[in-house]
Amino acid sequence: MQQTTLIRYALSVAIAAALAPALAYAQETAPTEPTPAAPAEPANSGQDATTLDTIVVTGSAAGGVKKIEASYNIVTANAEQIKQANPKSTADLLKISPGMWPESTGGQTGANIEIAGFPGGGDAPYFSTLLMGSPVYGMPTLSFFETTTLMRLDDTIESVEILQGGPSVVFADGQMGATANFFLKTGTEEPTGSVGLTYGDEGLYRLDAFTGFKIAEGWYGSVGGFWRTSDGVRSPEFKADEGGQLTATLAHDFDKGSMVLYARYLNDKNQFITPIPLIQTGEDSFSEYPGFDPLTDTYYSRAIQHVHLPTYPGGGTDADLADGRGADMIFVGGNFDFSFDNGWSISDKFLFNDGDVDTNALFSGNNPATLQDMLYTAGTPSGFSLPAGSATATYVGGGAVPLDQSVIQQGWWHIHKHLRSFNNDFRLSKELFEGNTLTIGFYVNHYTMDDKWSLGNQMLMSNTPNATPITVSYVDGGQTYQRTDSQGFADFGGFHIAQHGSATNMALYLSDSWRVGKWLLDLSGRLENQDATNNVCNRSAVNPGAGGLDGDPNTLYDNNVEMCNGTYARTDYKKSHPAFTAGANYSFNDHMSMYGRVNTGGHFLDFDNGIRGSTTGNTPPIQKIRNYEIGFKYQSDLLYADISAYRRVFSGLQYQPTDGAGTPVGTPLIYGSDSVGVNFIGALTPIENLRLQLVANYLDGEYTDFNACFPYTDINDQPACAPIEGQQLQRQPKVRFMFTPSYKFVFDWGDIMPYVTYTHVGDHTQDQSGLQQLGSYHTVDFGVTSNVGENWQFNLRGTNMTNELGLTESNSRIFGSAASAGGVLLARPLEGREVNFQAKYSW
Repeated sequence: MQQTTLIRYALSVAIAAALAPALAYAQETAPTEPTPAAPAEPANSGQDATTLDTIVVTGSAAGGVKKIEASYNIVTANAEQIKQANPKSTADLLKISPGMWPESTGGQTGANIEIAGFPGGGDAPYFSTLLMGSPVYGMPTLSFFETTTLMRLDDTIESVEILQGGPSVVFADGQMGATANFFLKTGTEEPTGSVGLTYGDEGLYRLDAFTGFKIAEGWYGSVGGFWRTSDGVRSPEFKADEGGQLTATLAHDFDKGSMVLYARYLNDKNQFITPIPLIQTGEDSFSEYPGFDPLTDTYYSRAIQHVHLPTYPGGGTDADLADGRGADMIFVGGNFDFSFDNGWSISDKFLFNDGDVDTNALFSGNNPATLQDMLYTAGTPSGFSLPAGSATATYVGGGAVPLDQSVIQQGWWHIHKHLRSFNNDFRLSKELFEGNTLTIGFYVNHYTMDDKWSLGNQMLMSNTPNATPITVSYVDGGQTYQRTDSQGFADFGGFHIAQHGSATNMALYLSDSWRVGKWLLDLSGRLENQDATNNVCNRSAVNPGAGGLDGDPNTLYDNNVEMCNGTYARTDYKKSHPAFTAGANYSFNDHMSMYGRVNTGGHFLDFDNGIRGSTTGNTPPIQKIRNYEIGFKYQSDLLYADISAYRRVFSGLQYQPTDGAGTPVGTPLIYGSDSVGVNFIGALTPIENLRLQLVANYLDGEYTDFNACFPYTDINDQPACAPIEGQQLQRQPKVRFMFTPSYKFVFDWGDIMPYVTYTHVGDHTQDQSGLQQLGSYHTVDFGVTSNVGENWQFNLRGTNMTNELGLTESNSRIFGSAASAGGVLLARPLEGREVNFQAKYSW
């Protein structure tokens, strides 16, 4: 026994030593898990996530509550179930919660996260990511940022709890939409750990490792992380994804409480995938554009990878597409829970993080055209309208470009975003009398944002996979003009800003939970104040009429550029808003319950959406929501069922008109929405080892409170206007479901469990106008998990095995119909088939 223990300790140390150099090279960190001894965190490891006895802590004031008694919609998954969901990214994992639809077609990060009945349409304004109960940033979203960007899944994650609506409006950051709370593994009495190697057919190589160990009596440590490199299903001719993370925890048990400290370093670079051309022939009919494989192709290439952007604030910068949209971030946090005599208890959680969340990517402009039309045909969107026969077009690197070559302009955007956040959540609870507990809490989050943007920067390139940039010059009146620079940039105009935002959110909340027989009642209220300031540089034209940036009037690409002029516009935003929630759960018996809940909440403006572009005292109104929900839960050996119905009413939604380059123009418009729907998660086990699981939702949601029309610039650069009253909520399918049958074969040497997931996504639209339909689609994924002996596990998994051509969005810079002549449409389709295999050793 002593020898076995020594071997386990030796393996733990060896893994930590082996992992350290790879992770140091990747400059990343991995997440950590909650200590089994910590009563305030769920001990889900090895449990079935669809077990109503599971203790959930997210949305609970103190100590957690059994799932069967939780009067709100919450889905849990342990480490194994997270892997079996085969998520393509952290955001993609959210699909296990009915009513949540993450759009993962943009790559590993920067997902649009839709929640049924919450009218988002881009980024993730109604979703928060929590690590060990602490929000990873003070605002749920900013331009070019959503919070799953700061989270990676690996073997240091113990479990996740995904909460929609309900009490989330009162606790943590007061999110009125949905919250995913990730818990980290910590050390154990006996050394535990794992090492896994993964190969994917898209050129993925990945190392995962974790070890947990006892340091001293009552003290436990862990370290783990991952490193990976991948060419990507849509290969850009350089590494699509590269990096990793490293996480360590230190946990201590007290007689009446526990403490967990954790630290993480994340450094991961990810390709941010741009829409590609398709052919649309009907509302639900899309096909391949000639020369473009919609499943595997991308515009990205080595030829456009490295550029110099003279428009970047402060004198220009060199930028690299391989830096993609990722994160370089440190995290330090801790949880402390302690119970006193006479029913008193305290809980405190804190998290500090700091780092860069940059974006280097192409962004769509107008649809493609022939070089002939781009050069000479008047009325061609973004065309040059040059004198007939005057131009010379050359590929960068050499070679004349034929006039019948299909070309396109893409915006080469670079956004530097430095984020910093510190939050603390303190709770004091007292059992007033048997069955009744009162909790008072104070939450504070101070966070900053330092940004420099260079948007626009239209590059002329071949409309081909792995595009080549094109330079153009022309002669007029004996004078030679450079229509592009030597890199292929045709227009350095756009939106080039520097901005600094600083904010503090403070909230006081009170919650009372009362158990009366089979009833569990709760009533909670929160008063939150946001005090934010944003400073954005004022812009003015550079050398107007005198040659622009370079002072040469014959270089036309930079003659109309607006840059920061040394002055700043300051906007102060101070708002307070209350939130309330009340719920009642009745447990008929140990395996059946029913609940009802009502809540109201608000959504504050963020630095980029509402504050920037407004003046102090004239910011848009706060968004408000009323949410009503009823639910039923049941579990037996045969059936598990969790069903909820809701109505969600919004007011104060904001529409910001933009031009074809995505630059804000005009005054924001205010409107609302009204939605009803049903969420369902269930599993049928007709015989031992056979499981049939269904995750599904139905939504009937529409826009309200705006009888006029939204002004916009259409695909042909013409002004237009579209009514939105009664239109379906954008990007949200009315019906979505995932059906997963699985069967476990048990042998003397171990087991094999194959499973298949069929996913259907119903009709959905691009924007509030409903004019650009995105159709419906279905996918088939699969997995085979085999446990061999006590130590080995092998996993074979695949996604989109039928190579379905399904769309999640079209060109987000085009409002209304985005299809031009011939049905050409820029859109984001699903990635094609991907299969990976992992071998893992655990002890």
